[in-house]
Amino acid sequence: MQAPRFNDVNVGAKLPALALPAINRTTLALYAGASGDHNPIHIDIDFARKARMPDVFAHGMLSAAYLGRLLTAWVPQTALRSVSIRFTGITHLGNQPTCTGEIVERFEVNGEKRVKVAIRCTNQFGEDKLVGEAVAALPA
Repeated sequence: MQAPRFNDVNVGAKLPALALPAINRTTLALYAGASGDHNPIHIDIDFARKARMPDVFAHGMLSAAYLGRLLTAWVPQTALRSVSIRFTGITHLGNQPTCTGEIVERFEVNGEKRVKVAIRCTNQFGEDKLVGEAVAALPA
């Protein structure tokens, strides 16, 4: 992977979006198995309804993993200096996640060129499900 160069990116530049298929029960079952997170709110409709939810919904960390994919498709994992996210909404069955990023700051730390990227995961209606920021080191 060829990381973008610091001198070639500007504030306002957008990362290539990561559009994903709609969340379905298979996605949730596979994620539960892979992550070890078998919380019944995400896989058991009866449990979800007892919790006053209309149905199961996606694990928040599934969407966080999608944001990780967005970032590591843009720069190598070793270039990431920090990632922080905040959960802002529930990703329901049928939601189609799209992850986006936009450079919001360019700066230097101890001679290392870095960029801050605002990241978000939304559904097909443009509703935020996760928002956050990441810092990546870029080659000069």
